[in-house]
Amino acid sequence: MAAEQTPGGGARDPLVIRDIEYLGPMATPTGWRPTHPYPEIAFAGRSNVGKSSLINKLVRRKKLARVSNTPGRTREIHFFRVNKDFVLVDLPGYGYARISRERRAEWRPLIEGFLKRSPGVRGIVQLLDARHDPTADDEQMLGFLADLGLPTIVAATKIDKLSRAAVPRRMRELAQHIGMDESQIIPFSAETGQGRDELAEAIIELLAQPSWRESVPDEERSNDADR
Repeated sequence: MAAEQTPGGGARDPLVIRDIEYLGPMATPTGWRPTHPYPEIAFAGRSNVGKSSLINKLVRRKKLARVSNTPGRTREIHFFRVNKDFVLVDLPGYGYARISRERRAEWRPLIEGFLKRSPGVRGIVQLLDARHDPTADDEQMLGFLADLGLPTIVAATKIDKLSRAAVPRRMRELAQHIGMDESQIIPFSAETGQGRDELAEAIIELLAQPSWRESVPDEERSNDADR
């Protein structure tokens, strides 16, 4: 996954996309899922946070992840093999108010069960809308990730909707709200591409690290799997 210089002699691209293959969906916590030997990077966020647009911009494809006009429609986990190096895992969006309570209750065990039990998950990209404070659903998700000990990259989306002067202030506010260092949050715009290379670099660095599960005691891992 070595960086390469972009056409025209510009900055080097930290994640050159040569090949992407859709591996299939996972619809239930104990249902079918693709088997493969690659590490996985998951992507999570509220239904209207711009996750599909971020994924498409990251992999430089226009329609890899479907951009739906109806937030909350996607109800499955989707797997994409990237460059035969890692698998990008697109988790269902959460927290869409117009979806029934029963439907929303189905997604939580799907998302949490996958993250707890999938041995290949190396980390997660958690998306937050840069324009607003995290919702109760966002805070619940961040709390779950912290309790699990899963390495997390935070991407603040839709920064193109803010003035340039407002972006640093919003990053500070978001960092304070979620208890993270400001440097750990990547400002991102699917419209302009800002933050794409920074996110790609963060993912590559995460993939280079040993699996976080190796540092979790067997007893604790067993307890997590039973919850």
